[in-house]
Amino acid sequence: MTGTAGLIRLVLRRDRIIMPLWVLVLGILPYVYVTGFETLFATASERIHYAQISAANAGFIGLYGPLHGDSLGELTVWRGGFLPVMIGLAALLMVIRHTRADEEAGRTELIRAGVVGRFAPLAAAVLATVLACTVMGVIVAVTLIGQGQPAEGSIALAVSYAVSGWFFAGVGAVTAQIADGGRQARVLAVLVLGVSYVLRMGGDISALGGGRLDWMSWLSPIGWVHRVFPFGADDWWPVALVVVTTLATVGASAYLLTRRDLGGGLLAGRLGPATAAASLRSPITLAWRLHRGLLFSWTAGFAALGLVFGGVSTSVAQLAEDSDSMSKIFTQLGGTDSVMDAYFASIAQTCAVIVACYAVQAALRIRDEEQTGHAEAVLSTVVSRWAWAAGHLIFALLGPAVALLAEGVVAGVVHGDPGPVVASALAQLPAVWVLAGVAMLLIGLVPKLAAAAWAVVAAAFLILIVGPLVQASQWVLDLSPFTHVPHLPGGDFTVVPLLTLTLIAAVLGGAGLIALRRRDLPV
Repeated sequence: MTGTAGLIRLVLRRDRIIMPLWVLVLGILPYVYVTGFETLFATASERIHYAQISAANAGFIGLYGPLHGDSLGELTVWRGGFLPVMIGLAALLMVIRHTRADEEAGRTELIRAGVVGRFAPLAAAVLATVLACTVMGVIVAVTLIGQGQPAEGSIALAVSYAVSGWFFAGVGAVTAQIADGGRQARVLAVLVLGVSYVLRMGGDISALGGGRLDWMSWLSPIGWVHRVFPFGADDWWPVALVVVTTLATVGASAYLLTRRDLGGGLLAGRLGPATAAASLRSPITLAWRLHRGLLFSWTAGFAALGLVFGGVSTSVAQLAEDSDSMSKIFTQLGGTDSVMDAYFASIAQTCAVIVACYAVQAALRIRDEEQTGHAEAVLSTVVSRWAWAAGHLIFALLGPAVALLAEGVVAGVVHGDPGPVVASALAQLPAVWVLAGVAMLLIGLVPKLAAAAWAVVAAAFLILIVGPLVQASQWVLDLSPFTHVPHLPGGDFTVVPLLTLTLIAAVLGGAGLIALRRRDLPV
């Protein structure tokens, strides 16, 4: 453990941009939900009616979790039911980035050459992640208490969020020892996260209908943190269960660390063929080989989102019919007079911001290939820098289109009218491309700050969910490219803003490619 404190400072310095972003954004979301519900419901009867309908809807339960009360705090807990998944994702990615990914990049070897204990890098990554999750929890508690919510419920919610991050930090630590590399470690950890969410969702939906599969929720750590019931029963024993399991995963990762060599995983990688197949002898086909797993995962995830969003559309219509304020807020968010059109317009915007994460992630693969030295092998051949980078950039542009198409088709089919829903989803693409262009520009001009592309996505996300609720000034809303996309279905379709956004994306991406060609690469 020698050197752990110094390595924690190193982790915090390297993550000085990304970590504060996800800690702050995820930490203030419950505050935003409380503000939104206060704005949404003018009377207690409207809030109770909303809670009664939401608690009986399988789609809502599947997406957010069970709803056990009608108070403002309980509605906030239910609406933030997806946050443990997002916190877990951030935590496991942070641990893998500072453990297995560092081994691939050769940084761990350099660190271990100094006066540093064998377990110090792993301990530093886990402790820094635990610290980040704890700070996020403090933000949740302080903001909710400051908003007048009960202190015990606010602290219970904050602790449930924090320990969910702790648990998946432990999962990331284990997969970092098992996998053959950082990419495989991420896939395994995200798979655990996805299975946990599916088990929670299946168990809660089964419990709603009195089925026999409600026990599935108890197989999921996400289901455990939902059983804390903040602002209601405030049961603390599920927190203890998560903490004990977290300690077990961290202990297992430390043991597995002793069973492998530096740079190697317990799952041995296979040697590839001596010569590449004909299908891999171009930059685009090589990029397809590298991006196809990510593309399939995002497409499947968005198809699942389409299934949920299409399934709850009937309940949304019922809510709007019974509540004028609900109808008003949906219309405000969607920008049209029809509640169903406004609902699908707001869903399209939400999915667009989410898929922008995929676009940025795919674009940043260029920087990742550069840092890991893989680009050196490719560029030592006849492949030009433009062709190499463009191969990855194509997937940053077309991948979101495939994912949005899957979401729109599934949601539209479930709703019963796929045409307008698909059109509203695909209309968001130019705004997504602008964010991918920003990422490409940062990679080309200031590669050390390429991760700042996530800040742009976070800003767009905040403007989308907070802006209409707090009635932000129009110039603030205009900072997001998603503000300028026509509100479809139901709104007026104009091609000018779409062409303008596409042109901006092309200029940003082109400038990034030119800058990449002119700057030094580690070859």
